Parts: sequence; C-alpha cells; structure tokens
Amino acid sequence: MSDEIMEIEQSFAELLEASIKTLNTGDKVTGTVVDITPTEIQVELGIKYPGYIPLSELSDDPTVKPEDVVKVGDEIETYVMLVSDRDCLVKLSKKRLDMVKGWEEIESARENETVMEGFVTEDNKGGVVVSVKGIRVFVPASQTGLPRETPMSELLKKKVRLVVTEVNRARRRVVGSISRVTRAERAAAAEKVWAEIEDGKRYTGTVKSLTSYGAFVDIGGVDGMVHISELSWSRIKHPSEVVKVGDTVEVYVISADKEKKKISLGMKDHSQDPWSVFTSTYQVGDTANVRIVKLMTFGAFAEVVPGVDGLIHISQMADHRVEKPGDVVSEGDKVDVKITDIDMENKKISLSIRALLEAPIQAESEEEEEEAEPEAEPEAASEEPAEQE
Repeated sequence: MSDEIMEIEQSFAELLEASIKTLNTGDKVTGTVVDITPTEIQVELGIKYPGYIPLSELSDDPTVKPEDVVKVGDEIETYVMLVSDRDCLVKLSKKRLDMVKGWEEIESARENETVMEGFVTEDNKGGVVVSVKGIRVFVPASQTGLPRETPMSELLKKKVRLVVTEVNRARRRVVGSISRVTRAERAAAAEKVWAEIEDGKRYTGTVKSLTSYGAFVDIGGVDGMVHISELSWSRIKHPSEVVKVGDTVEVYVISADKEKKKISLGMKDHSQDPWSVFTSTYQVGDTANVRIVKLMTFGAFAEVVPGVDGLIHISQMADHRVEKPGDVVSEGDKVDVKITDIDMENKKISLSIRALLEAPIQAESEEEEEEAEPEAEPEAASEEPAEQE
C-alpha cells in the first residue's frame, strides 16, 4: 500500500514540476500540433503555457501552406522565440530551428557539391539572394545564368537549384551558383538528346535567338537551327515575322550531324502540300486576292496561297505601258488578279491585273455598240401603184 502511495506522490511531483517548468528564448522544444489555422499552428508543449508558430515562422517558402508541412497530431521540434508571462504564451519558430540545422547542411553541401533548392527573396545589380534552409545564399549576377541584359528581378520569388561555392559561418556569408547546376543539367540533357536523335523526330522546343537567316531552338539541352525557309510556307524577310524569342514551338529534325554537333530543324507542316491546296481551290479564269512578294525587272511574283507564288508579267500589270513593276505595285501590296494559266507539270502560274481591268471596258463597249446600232426599219407595204386612167 505504501508503494502505491509513493508512486502517486511521485507522479504528482512530476506533473507539478512540468506545470511550473519554464522555457527560455533560444531553447529547443518538442511539442504536439493540436490545431492549424490560416495564420498559425498551435502546439501543446506539456507546460502551463500553450505554444504557437506564426505562419511566417513555419517555413522559408513564401508559398507554403501549413497543412503541407504539418498535420494535427504531429510531433514538431521548434525554437523558442519568446516566452510571455503576461500573455501566457510561448512564441515558437520552426524556420529558425531549420536555419540552425541549415548551416550544418550548407557546410556539408559545400564539401560534397550537393545540389540544393531555395527561393529567390532579393535582387540587386550584383546578383540575387536565395533562401536555402533558412540561410541567405548570395548568387553573383555572373552565376545566375541570366543573359547579360536581363534584370535580376526576373528570378524573384522563383524556386532555383544551386550549388554552394563558399561558406564563412563566422561572417554568416554563403555564396552559390545557379549556372553551374543549369550547365550540368543541360549537358546531361544534351547527351540524352544526341543519343536518341533521328531524322523526322519531333520535339517541343523554345526559341532562344533569331538571326537574319533563321531561328535557334532549344530542344532540351541542344540548340537546333530552323532556316528561314523552313519557318513558314509563306515567303518572309525575317524570322521575327513568324516567331519571337521565348516562344514554345513544335519542330522536327531534318538532319542531325553528330560529329559537327549541328541540327537542322523544320517547322513547316509537310502533311499538306501547298500546290495541292492551290489546285483544289483555284482554276484558270478564277479571280484571287494575292500579296506581292518580290519585284523583278520583268514583273512581280505574288503569293496566291502560302507556299505557292504566281508571276504577274510586266505586260499584265496595267492596261497601259509600264516602264517598271515598281511604278504599279510594291512588295507587301495586296491586289486582285485573274489566273490566266496553270502549268501543272512545272507548277507555274500566270496572273494578270490587266485582264480584270479590260473585262469591264470590253463589257461596256459591247453595251455601247448595242445602243448605237440603228433600229430596223419596218418593211414597207407591198402596194402596187394605181394605174392611170
């Protein structure tokens, strides 16, 4: 009986000690999550004061939701930020405890060249600051991987992958590189592309740059070139008429030289032949609205349908003598023409502006002739003159 009394007294003493146990700022404490609200996580610490973690002290990820980190009933280790006897509350931080542990992980990552993830929280002319495990990691502009002209603010609030290149815990200085990771990942992706590439294979790519003769497209670690003639069936003067840097495009491999590391890509849809589109739409005698694409000394070439041009000979450009095509039309003009001939064998088309100008005149002249023609006189009566008596 005395043993039972002693056990009860011991348990009571432990409970009493726990109820009056105090915490100090900077202590580590483990508790149980008892409630989650949109602004805080409530934690039972086993002492007379309840604890709470403000949402801002839960994680260094600004987009995180509390329920993605903890659930009711979970045990959680935290850092004591403030003990308020007046409010009878203990303010806790998981983020700050993670920061303490983060220094150990940062140092280990530096030694092992481990790739880490973080969120860009600040930018300036010199580079960006990335929060990794609660630690501020500075990434110089030259190591961000951004083009020289691109502002650092492009990376703000984005998740990035980096390697730690320098750690000075005493000065709380950490330096990292995003570009080293992207270069390594791009090299691995490029190796995979070259191992699997073949003529005709299709890729979804991103337009990286434009030149006067075509567009360079990243197909996943490797850039291929789409020649200007392969960007569109229509005749264009510059690739910017079809695509711009940053566009996502569908391309296919025309040829790939693995030794010279050169890839020729195409964008035009070859499943539908432009000549077939033309012949199924037009025939000799039809009128079409065409676009002037090139002026020559002997006439002008005009696009009838994308990928199919016809010739308007200088003699067919007007109803009067024309010295040079530029006197009548300019490149880019849209004009109505009559299709006067189709050479199916050589895929050549003859067009005429003059034919449309002459047709109304001819019709008018025919009408005028009909109006000018004298009316037929009525036949005279066949009466014989009377005989003289």
